Amino acid sequence: MKIAIPYENGMVFQHFGHTAEFKFYEVENGQVTASEVVSTNGQGHGALVGFLAQHNANVVFCGGIGPGAQNALAQAGIQLFGGISGPADAAVADYLAGKLRFDPNAHCDHHDHGEDHHCGEHHCGGHSCGQ
Repeated sequence: MKIAIPYENGMVFQHFGHTAEFKFYEVENGQVTASEVVSTNGQGHGALVGFLAQHNANVVFCGGIGPGAQNALAQAGIQLFGGISGPADAAVADYLAGKLRFDPNAHCDHHDHGEDHHCGEHHCGGHSCGQ
């Protein structure tokens, strides 16, 4: 399995379509066997799903993501876990331990943002959503 996370300074970058880098994690038998940070080379919204497919990503963890990107990921067969914030490595460790907290309805529609809106800051109370 290969997990991809929009990445900045060790953290899950909160705007999927604006990320400059992804951190990829190779996972075998429930353990991370390798990881690398790869630049998107300025590719934006439309090209990122193709970028992830080229890098053989199976799963994406992110904060906020628009409906177009969600649909494109689904069409590419890439599983999405949205609404995630904090350190990227911790998100992967939580996922592998079966305790990742995510929001299956997390999205970011930049046309509806209020000035104080922060993408990806959606939480699922005290339980692990969907698991």
